[in-house]
Amino acid sequence: MWYFIIQQNTLERTQYQAIQKRAVLTEVELFNEPYENWYVFSVEKEDYQSFMNYLDREGISYELVASRPTRSEMLDKMR
Repeated sequence: MWYFIIQQNTLERTQYQAIQKRAVLTEVELFNEPYENWYVFSVEKEDYQSFMNYLDREGISYELVASRPTRSEMLDKMR
């Protein structure tokens, strides 16, 4: 499984819906001000290349990781 981490405020509603259809699982990590909320899209290993190509074509910034980061790890990156 691969995990694509995307800031919530960088996606339009239509982009979010299109990405959600391509992902196996969508999770939202909610943080309080001043931190941003993040989407975590889980994608099967066989599908990650086409998922990544879609994000690149749409100009969507993401972080790709092989293991899902914990909430604490995500928060540490924002500090």
